[in-house]
Amino acid sequence: MFTSDESPALFGVPCGAHYPSAVKNGLLTRLEGMPPDMLARTEIFVNTSRMKKEIQEVFEDGSTRFLPKLRLLSHLGMDHDFMDLPVPISGLRRRLELAQLVSHFLKQEPQFATRSSVFDLSDSLALLFAEMQDEGVKPEDIQNLKVPDASGHWQKSLQFLSILFGLFADDSSVELSGEDRLRLVIERLETTWKTSPPDHPILVVGSTGSRGMTARFMSLVAKLPKGAVILPGVDFDMSAEVWNQIYSEERMAVEHPQERMARMAHRLGVRPDRIQRWDGDTQENQSQNRLVSLALRPAPITDQWMQEGPAFQNVEGATQALTLIEAPDMRLESNAIALVLRRAVHDGKTAALVTPDRDLARRVTALLARWNIVPDDSAGIPLNQTPPGRLLRHVVGLIGRVLSSEDLLVLLKHPLCARGTRDDAPQEDARGFHLLWTRELEVHLRRKTLAFPTRENLLEWAIKSGEDKDDKDARLSWAGWVADQSEHFHHTAEGSLKTHLDRLIQLSSRLVMGPNSTDDSELWAQHAGREARRVVETLHREADHAGAMTTMEFGDLFRAILGRETVRDPSPKHPQVMIWGTLEARALGADLVILGGLNESIWPQSVGQDPWFSRDMRRQAGLLSPEQSIGLSAHDFQQAVAAPEVILTRAKRDAEAETVASRWLIRLTNLMSGMSNEGRTALEHMRARGSEWIALAEHLDKPEFTLPSAKRPSPRPPVAARPRQLSVTRVETLIRDPYDIYASRILRLNKLDPLSREPDVRERGTALHAIMESYLSQIGEESHEEALARFLTVAEEVLEREVSWPSARRVWFGRVRRIADGLVTRERERLAKGTPVGIEAKGAMHVPEVDFSLTCKADRIDRKEDDTFVIYDYKSGSPPTEKQTKIFNIQLHLEAAMMEEGKFENVPMGRVSEVAYLGLNNTLSETVLPLEPAEIDDVKEKLVRLIRSYDDPNLGYSARRMMKTVRFETDFEHLSRYGEWSDADTPVPEDLE
Repeated sequence: MFTSDESPALFGVPCGAHYPSAVKNGLLTRLEGMPPDMLARTEIFVNTSRMKKEIQEVFEDGSTRFLPKLRLLSHLGMDHDFMDLPVPISGLRRRLELAQLVSHFLKQEPQFATRSSVFDLSDSLALLFAEMQDEGVKPEDIQNLKVPDASGHWQKSLQFLSILFGLFADDSSVELSGEDRLRLVIERLETTWKTSPPDHPILVVGSTGSRGMTARFMSLVAKLPKGAVILPGVDFDMSAEVWNQIYSEERMAVEHPQERMARMAHRLGVRPDRIQRWDGDTQENQSQNRLVSLALRPAPITDQWMQEGPAFQNVEGATQALTLIEAPDMRLESNAIALVLRRAVHDGKTAALVTPDRDLARRVTALLARWNIVPDDSAGIPLNQTPPGRLLRHVVGLIGRVLSSEDLLVLLKHPLCARGTRDDAPQEDARGFHLLWTRELEVHLRRKTLAFPTRENLLEWAIKSGEDKDDKDARLSWAGWVADQSEHFHHTAEGSLKTHLDRLIQLSSRLVMGPNSTDDSELWAQHAGREARRVVETLHREADHAGAMTTMEFGDLFRAILGRETVRDPSPKHPQVMIWGTLEARALGADLVILGGLNESIWPQSVGQDPWFSRDMRRQAGLLSPEQSIGLSAHDFQQAVAAPEVILTRAKRDAEAETVASRWLIRLTNLMSGMSNEGRTALEHMRARGSEWIALAEHLDKPEFTLPSAKRPSPRPPVAARPRQLSVTRVETLIRDPYDIYASRILRLNKLDPLSREPDVRERGTALHAIMESYLSQIGEESHEEALARFLTVAEEVLEREVSWPSARRVWFGRVRRIADGLVTRERERLAKGTPVGIEAKGAMHVPEVDFSLTCKADRIDRKEDDTFVIYDYKSGSPPTEKQTKIFNIQLHLEAAMMEEGKFENVPMGRVSEVAYLGLNNTLSETVLPLEPAEIDDVKEKLVRLIRSYDDPNLGYSARRMMKTVRFETDFEHLSRYGEWSDADTPVPEDLE
């Protein structure tokens, strides 16, 4: 019917043609003169739902009275003729069963992998099993591989892979997989159609036969008297020589975009250069196709560029519809794409962004929202990024843990938390109070640095923060509910999958219902909620095949399953703007196509490492080459770049480093650069057109008006508002960064502590001071070993008591352990020179000359044998140098002045002959300073001059006056708008009332 002889009917549609229209036109041409019902009897098998939709739309334009039967290849064997075949096992059940087998294997061979990798390994086995069945690879093909294995690694891997081999048993005890059932369907069709071929046309469209069973079905259809295979994106400009370089018995260029076409042709015994056009009236940009075809020549014959490149005619015409945007970064790339799509809508064009980069697609979608354009995104949204998905993911990750402040607030701030309806109050009011109290609780937790809030902490906050009795009662009720939710998470145990699922849903539902409701419908509302419920119900239905698992194993399993699902919003989208994956782009139903994210590891995506087989082992076994995905991606690129108008985009830099352009873009630009002057000029014009979009993109985020940069501040508050008391440590701050004193003491601003603490210098210093205080307060007669053991015991007890964050405790104790031996040795040497008379001694002194008070807490004061005193100060980092103590670090000098005036509590007055800064760093460095009476008098005079200078209303509190380093950070840089000005700028005074 479709060929003049009995040869297989293999056809193609060129790149750049509207593939659905070509399918329709070619079919109608071949059915001319036949009964009208022949079209209605025609079956068309398509590879994707989008291709099915596109073909259906072109047939529904009113030009035909009948419509063909459109069927998905994935639904092959779903009609009544195959109802006797058993229903295949679900992929989820297969993975759960494999997970049990893997778990049992790891119990026998614990050195093979960690327990946390059970579900990753079961996924890997499931994918390998599906591929082996799809490609017809038997277990003996794997077992007979010739692999040098001196280390025994392959034997261990083979022992693990034997888990799969039992699934290949040909008996009724093993349930059929989807691939196995498809094989039985195709075998039955081969037998049936051999004697009774269909009497109506059957077409396979949209697929290139990249998978074994699909290729087998396509071969069967192509050999039918009324069957035909229509390949998308066939390059009809390549010669037989080039086709032979792509696919022959000697070589297979699997990375070339036409390799799958050549493979299918050879499978059918057809020369690739003899593939026929399906629709002879198809119009495409032939010169553009020839240029791209030349750029993508197989590596062995790229030397043909030397001859064909300079001889290429009309390069300008071939690239007239091409624009190259090479944006400096990802933000400008996203801006440029959004502007292109917005312009297309204005011009009445249909436009599609084609990219495998989902981050780029999400950024562009967000930018389009400013113009109220909602694109039709074929990929949808990952379920684990939707509100119900995020809540379930948070909850499953926290089961079995004591909730920290950060964990608790993550749950309370979730948009679905406390959404349950109440009879006594509108939903909005209940949610409003929930958010108000959550924010107030967060401020409280930050200020009190409560790492793991208990029920007592929460109830105490509610009592103290309530304004009146009613408010206090409402807060107490809410705080009790929060405490209940937190405590529900603590317990964990091994159990069945159903047990873990029930607990997950129970915890999530309680959070959604809120304190005074029994309605959790918001968790399952909207399309995302319904999809989440489907996932949970599917897991519950298959739970009997999972066996027992720990809470952590259940969390790994649930997050993995949730991450595979996507949600497609059914609400109406803009009819002119689409976002496609590379597979959907084969339909090419857009006037303008944007190929976004043209960088390596995106176009094409990186080929992952196969955990079991090398490339040669895959070739021996008959498995797919890892590079085949690159060839498929190259084919998608070749089709998309042949659209009527194309814009190629890439970002020269991502969030981390410089990027490398996609290999296909490099080939195209290198070819044009090496062609005649016309080729180089055409490339310049492509870049020039892209530069215009980049210029517009740079202006997209600029405000309509700009505020002048802030000046380096030097506020001058009234003298009466200036502080009359500081601690000795804050005197250095007054010298280095007066603005800090202005913000903290005059404006009374305090930095809120983070919810999740890191082991930073400040917190480590506080902990180390507490350790030294506890250690020195228990001094007695003991050996070095006893002192060392006591020091480590004290350190562990103090860290356990003072530091709430387990990770910080471990990090800091490790650092303390490293310096413990040297520190104990030096402390014993210091004890031999003097006796401690004050540990964390408090002191205060008034300076009457300027009506100013000093306060302090001395880390340690020792009385020496000559009745003079030495003051020590412990530093968690490196101690200041002697030069720095002359100007900035005058803390100990001021303490010495207070000591000589008897201003310390429970410490006798006396002369200070020495001060020392002791570093608690890895080197235990020290700065020891002998003191003379004149030095103490001098530092008191300096203090008087410093305070007196700030009693002058004309002197402001300048920001970053004398910082230690340019990169030194303070708590109030955002308030001073540092960054808009630099340390070299002159402070600008501002009088305040």
